[in-house]
Amino acid sequence: MADAVLHVHRYGDPGGAPVVMLHGVTGHGARWRRTAERYLLDHSVLAPDLRGHGRSTHEPPWTVERHVGDILAMMDAEGVERADLVGHSYGGMIALHLARTAPRRVRRLLLLDPAIGLDPATAAREARGHLAPASFGDVAEARADRAAHWPASPREAVDEEVAEHLEHGPDGRLRWRFEPAAVVTAFSEMARPHLAPPADLPTHLVIATEADFVRPEFVVDLRAALGPSLVISEIDAGHMLYVDRFEETGTMLAAWLNGGGAGR
Repeated sequence: MADAVLHVHRYGDPGGAPVVMLHGVTGHGARWRRTAERYLLDHSVLAPDLRGHGRSTHEPPWTVERHVGDILAMMDAEGVERADLVGHSYGGMIALHLARTAPRRVRRLLLLDPAIGLDPATAAREARGHLAPASFGDVAEARADRAAHWPASPREAVDEEVAEHLEHGPDGRLRWRFEPAAVVTAFSEMARPHLAPPADLPTHLVIATEADFVRPEFVVDLRAALGPSLVISEIDAGHMLYVDRFEETGTMLAAWLNGGGAGR
């Protein structure tokens, strides 16, 4: 069953319109909690930990195709035939590939600063940086590390990350709850050439203006492929826009999911 593979965080109204929310690399599904509980209470939100992350299985393979298969299996297990799909960063790449693989399963697509078609040198540098993940002697040290990496994030978000995402390793030290090899693989996957969603799929691309993940050529190809089915917005934030600009991102997301883009 999918729940034996993917740990799923559930928010909102179980009887509401389904929304599947996919986190980025090194993340976990509970990062969506504040957004879901503030802005999507009338939706049925499913926010899985991706394979290799959080409390889901950490077993390979960690390819985009395997992630897509995992999400579709989760939707089957949850009885979700069709859902709105939200993806941040690497989750955006997975969401886009899912929409191409199973277009009838996706009603609308929202991409939050997706990491797609990255420059290979950049992807390689990021991958090598995760070969030896950081470890911490205590919770205070881990919290200081997260706060340093999330300088624009509210204290509550940092506290929740520490509470949800830390685990003890065999050596007794604390580490973030992800498989380093899965993260290295993910950055390799992000260097694949970009693709566009199906031509008639309502798609909202949200660009974080202080980051550099969304490539100009990707935007050009989206415009050509989607035409009037595409909406593009910008938020003055770094890559973790839904954490750093919680209210602005949540309001935009809710408006889109509540009718900002007509479903098919």
